Amino acid sequence: DLIKIMITELGHTLKEVRIVDLKQGTFYADLVFENDLRISARPSDSVAIALRVGCPIYAEEPVLDEAGLVMPDEREDEVEKFKEFLESVSPDDFKATDS
Repeated sequence: DLIKIMITELGHTLKEVRIVDLKQGTFYADLVFENDLRISARPSDSVAIALRVGCPIYAEEPVLDEAGLVMPDEREDEVEKFKEFLESVSPDDFKATDS
């Protein structure tokens, strides 16, 4: 909150936070202000400031390539499961049985 107040009182605008690098398991971030002024900061602090200020958070492509995870679309997963089900059943599986 202090940093948010300082940014505002000094008349600056935080445009975005960028996660710019990953070296030996340590992430690095930049606070990007107007006129492309960049200040290095810890990613945890940068994300907290971005959330308080309401600015976007981006990660550079090389960082995503190294540390990013692809999250499967739940709908695609459901469709795949249904396709697998259809391949494993036969019409005989749906015959009515006498009780």
